[in-house]
Amino acid sequence: MSRQDGGTPGTPEPHEDVRDPLPCGTSGATGPGSGGAALGPGATAPGPGATASGPGGAAPARRGRPRSEGVEQAVFDAIVGLLEEGVPLAELSIERIARTAGVGKATLYRRWAGKEELLVDLMRSVEPPEPVLPGTSARDDLVALLESMRERGLAKRNSALLHNVFAQMRHYPKLWDAYHATVIEPRRRLGRDAVRRAIEQGEIRGDLDIEFVNDLLTAPLLLRTVIRPGGSLEPGLAEQVVDAVWEGLRPRD
Repeated sequence: MSRQDGGTPGTPEPHEDVRDPLPCGTSGATGPGSGGAALGPGATAPGPGATASGPGGAAPARRGRPRSEGVEQAVFDAIVGLLEEGVPLAELSIERIARTAGVGKATLYRRWAGKEELLVDLMRSVEPPEPVLPGTSARDDLVALLESMRERGLAKRNSALLHNVFAQMRHYPKLWDAYHATVIEPRRRLGRDAVRRAIEQGEIRGDLDIEFVNDLLTAPLLLRTVIRPGGSLEPGLAEQVVDAVWEGLRPRD
């Protein structure tokens, strides 16, 4: 592939610190309750997918100049290749990723603030796209959201690579926090918004806490993807969960 910054592949740019291992640490945080698209051995990561929305539906600001899909694909492919070779997250330095991808470190830093942001972008790109909510009712929107959780759970279960990455993420609080803020929280916001609409439209009781209701709906999917990773994720599960919980949420006479 062509060089994007005119430098020699793998050569550190001036004034750059080449020591950038992922900070080690311990954390009691559990892994995320959603999976990603399957990547079998030898497969390459697909191009960047849809980004999570920020407040008001606006996409978060991107760092640096406009992205080059060719550069991003080379970088993502390099990371996937290193992970499939068994390289742990702690040894995935920006310098090593750039050298493997055949680009300069400055090319990566123009696009990502650091390794955590880069890895989160990779994980987001290989996950199924965000669901398109039907908008016909709050119930239908919640079914669509839970169905996307079920699909992510299946994808993570069927991908040894993604399962390994998520397992390692539990030991790196900074990476997990970045993933939670940019991927998990926007999805939870969609769920809370759907619950809020249901309350406003009189579909469910107004005396319940929105966050609590959202937890009631998502808990069965999280149970079967995190606590019981071998639990059934059969088709129709999302609708079954919403309808079962919905009975207890309806306004009282």
